[in-house]
Parts: sequence; structure tokens; C-alpha cells
Amino acid sequence: MNDKTARVARRWLNPSAALSRFKPPSSVVTGIASVEQQRARYGFRVGGLSLLVNQDTVSEVLEQTSIYPLPNVPPWMLGLINLRGNLAPVFDVKRFLDMEDSAADQEKRRLLVFDQGDKSVGILIDGLPRLVAIGHALPRLPPLPTPLRTHVTKAYTQDEIVWLEFDHQGFFRALGGHMAGMD
Repeated sequence: MNDKTARVARRWLNPSAALSRFKPPSSVVTGIASVEQQRARYGFRVGGLSLLVNQDTVSEVLEQTSIYPLPNVPPWMLGLINLRGNLAPVFDVKRFLDMEDSAADQEKRRLLVFDQGDKSVGILIDGLPRLVAIGHALPRLPPLPTPLRTHVTKAYTQDEIVWLEFDHQGFFRALGGHMAGMD
């Protein structure tokens, strides 16, 4: 090792010492905190309701998917779809909640599928989901249809729209129980 190389090597820190000296700029830390405070989520509309997809839920929008009807089911149970080899039930929540459905709404409807594999469940939604920046929760929930009350835990506002924290898994379990009780 020549004299110049030896001087450079003495100035180098071992990796653990170098990492412990790193301090991120304050603007980076502040930016992370503000993003955490105002989380972006996806929301969708069903009739006059604006619902949020849970933070860790896998979901997808399908277009032009064949729904295979089932006999002897309520009209809000539209049938089943074949989703990559798994059968997934499809519900019309708007019909279940007795909400109005105009011809214009029907043209914009999409199929939103929650979860994956044998836990997949689809519902018809009005239009495409959109990104919603979540801020502070409202102090109390707005009036909700009775079947939805136990499946909404919080409400938020963005651009004068009330977005509801929607427990889709509990809601679909209740729908399954509702169907079982109809026998």
C-alpha cells in the first residue's frame, strides 16, 4: 500500500459507524409525518354513499365480467363470477339497501372485488374508485341505512363528501347470514 492509499483508508469509517452517523434532513422527516397524518385511501360510491376500502385490503375493478345467476336467491345476490379459478359471489348493495338506481347510474357501474382467492367478494359500484386523502374523523357518524350501521366505524370529509370507514368483511358475513335466514 502506498502512502496516499494508506491516508485514504484511515479516513474511511467501518460500515456500522458510517450508518450510525447518518441523520436525515428535517424536511424528509417532516414530509413523512405529514403523509402519515393524511393517508391516501381508495374510496368508491354506491348510490348516495361514499365508502372507503380498508387500508390493507386487496381489491380490483373488473369490467365485462360474466356474472352467472343462481336460482332461488334474493334479487340483490346477482350470482357468481369465476375469478382466476375461484368462485366469488357478487352483490348489488344498492338494491339490498333499497336505494334508487337511475339508467345513467347503471351505465357507469363497475364490479369491485374485495380480497383474494376463496375470500373474494364482488359488489357493483357507481363509477371507478378514486383516491381519497383522509384527514380527521368526524365526531359522529351521519345517518346510515340500518343494515350498514354496524359496519361503519368512522366517517371523514374531503371536498364536502362524507367518506365512511367500511368493514366489508363483517358486512358480507352479515349478508351471508341474511341469506341463510331466508331459507
